[in-house]
Amino acid sequence: MTAHGIISDVSTAADVLRSGGIIGMPTETVYGLAALAQSEHAVHRVFDTKGRPRQHPLIIHISSLDEALKYGKFNETAVALASAFWPGPLTLLVPRTSLVADWVTGGRDTVALRVPSHSIAQQLLKSVAEGVVAPSANRFGKVSPTSAEHVLLDLGNDVDAILDGGPCEVGVESTIVECTDTFQILRPGHVSSDQIAHVAGREPFASHGPSRAPGMLESHYAPNAKVFIVDSLEDAESQLIGMPESTNVRVLHFEDVNEYAERLYSELRDADAGGATIVIAVRAPSFGVGPAVNDRLSKAAADR
Repeated sequence: MTAHGIISDVSTAADVLRSGGIIGMPTETVYGLAALAQSEHAVHRVFDTKGRPRQHPLIIHISSLDEALKYGKFNETAVALASAFWPGPLTLLVPRTSLVADWVTGGRDTVALRVPSHSIAQQLLKSVAEGVVAPSANRFGKVSPTSAEHVLLDLGNDVDAILDGGPCEVGVESTIVECTDTFQILRPGHVSSDQIAHVAGREPFASHGPSRAPGMLESHYAPNAKVFIVDSLEDAESQLIGMPESTNVRVLHFEDVNEYAERLYSELRDADAGGATIVIAVRAPSFGVGPAVNDRLSKAAADR
């Protein structure tokens, strides 16, 4: 493994993975910290590099539904959702097959699977021809990375290489849908609950129960600055009244909900880089990817 820093060659990145290394990997949602799912040592390196508890399950990324069927047992609903939204920003939680190791699932009998649509991610997954775990390429609980430079700033030489795929187009993590005996959304994302219900022919339940998928913790995606959420730009401006002039405050607001999602994490990172101690975030509208933006904001604002 001779590659270090940001690289652009997919074959080199694949070689690093095959040799048991870990890399920053682009997807359309956020950058992932990738390792071959079958390599216990490499997966443990992912946990250790992130500082992530090992009982927290990881998502396996594969290049197609056919590949996914090696790792998970798909019911009719799971097949319908995969056929409609893969490749894309949707993760399905399904019963695992014997190919999936405990070190990926935290010992659970389910596995989270996703087929990303990012062209470079697809090239990489087809090159290694194996499942790849890829939680967000940042320290555990912190703001997710949406560029190769973010990964370098967060993880530096703790990763063997960072494959540059440009800025992430979606900007927030995938929607996670449980398709077992229970049908529910465990994490909102770019694929909306309305879209899921339309394809499945029934309404999914909202998330409930203990954490069993990425992003279900109450506090997550958190910048150093304290985050406060308000309902309107007028509310944000009123919050500024009476604050000492020396207070470094960043107001976060976008009219376009897709732009809000795409830029959310980079804006939170910029706030920290600029020394902001407070971020006042205006709640996104409740359609499309808006619920996902608001979910990330509420976790960023939670007590740590």
